[in-house]
Order: sequence, then C-alpha cells, then structure tokens
Amino acid sequence: MATILVVDDQPELLSGLQLTLEAAGYQVLVAEDGYGALEQLRSTAVDLILADIAMPELNGYQLYEQVRADPQLLRIPFVFLTARALASDVRYGKMLGVDDYLTKPVKPEDLLAAVEGRLRRARDLALLWSEEQASKEVAATPSAEALPQPGADALEVGPLRIATAQHRVWLTGREVELSAREFRVLELLARHPGEVIAPTAIVQVSHGIATDEAEASALLRPMIRTLRRRLGYAVGEMGCIENVRSVGYRLVIPED
Repeated sequence: MATILVVDDQPELLSGLQLTLEAAGYQVLVAEDGYGALEQLRSTAVDLILADIAMPELNGYQLYEQVRADPQLLRIPFVFLTARALASDVRYGKMLGVDDYLTKPVKPEDLLAAVEGRLRRARDLALLWSEEQASKEVAATPSAEALPQPGADALEVGPLRIATAQHRVWLTGREVELSAREFRVLELLARHPGEVIAPTAIVQVSHGIATDEAEASALLRPMIRTLRRRLGYAVGEMGCIENVRSVGYRLVIPED
C-alpha cells in the first residue's frame, strides 16, 4: 500500500483528496502547510507528495526545493495540485523539475491516473537503482598501481584520468570508485570536455535506452549527484560536472 502525503491549506479540499485517495486503496497523510509536510516526512516514509503551491509560511515551491535538496527525499515523486493554471505557472513548475502539474479542480479519475503513473515510474526507477547498486565495480582495497600513461587507453582532463579499458578513474592521483553506469557517464563527458551533452544522449550511453528528455533527466539527476559525491565534491557543489539548465551536462577541467 503506497503512502501519499497531501499538502493543502484548504481543509475541505484536503479532506476530499484524502477520501478519494483512501477509496482507491492508498494510505494518506495530510498537512496544511509546508512546515507540517516536512514534519511528516521526517517521521514517516512517503511514496508520493501531492502539494498545493499557494500556502502560508512555506509555499509549494519552497517545499519542493527543500525536498529535492534532501538526499533522503529527492527520489520521492512530487506532484503540484494547484489553482495556478496560467501557462507561465505550468511552465515554471515543470522547469523546476516537478514530476507532474495538475490544476484545480481535478477529476478524481485524472488525479488517480497521475498518481498511479508517477508511483509506477518511481518503482521502475527504484529497480534501476537497485540494479545499479548491484552492478558496482569497486576495488576491495585502494590500488597501489601506477597511473596509466596517456594513450589510446587513457583520457585526461586536467587532473582527471580515465583508463577506459580498465574501467578505472583517478582524480588528482586518488582512485575514484564508480559503478558501471557512473563510469560510462563520466567517460562520455570526458570525451567531449567543455561540450554540453543532452540528457537523452547520456542515457542512451549509460542505460542503453532511448527516452524523452523528462524521463532522461529523472534518471540522470540522482546519478549525477552521486557521481559528484564520489569525485569528492560536497552536497550542493557541481564541481567539474556542470548542469546547464534545460540543456544538459558538461565536464569542465577539475581543479588540482
């Protein structure tokens, strides 16, 4: 049974949404503002967040930003349900990266279709993530071998060195342990330093699938964050892997 957190400052609407979702078999948590939602998220595992935008104290946009900034919460599907129906509002919500944008009033069947679709997609992504974890190719102990010399088997971007045949990476002399997919992403970016590569092109290499930009971005976001951490960058830092909004990712020369 999936658990859905519904966030809205209108009690009557909140109650109606809760009844609709519970009738469809979901477990429902409710909050009347963003701060209440964060308290729920700290204490209970949630499978999807359905939130209004115009709320007091902490609005829907701010709630979304805090959720996506938390590594423990960033994989939870997030859907806006709002009276803001202007095309500019919808575009802005989608630009933020929200998983879906529904406008009030919404038909129960449309609401349930959106919820089930996002939950199904989250399950698929969770399966991919599990496969990613299972396929990690990491060394049992740090290698004492010398770095590979430049040549057909080596890529160099500043202090970043990649041994393509060995599937090994060093940054400023330190070996970096990467999964197979993380390695393929970094290798692709390193072969085109300074160039912006679209998410769809990256996913074709990393996952071996052809998909649209929204799905490709959803697949890549957690992987890029993890890749940056493995390279030694702190949470919130892009490091040498820059995100060019609405375009893609590029590798810049890392600092020594």
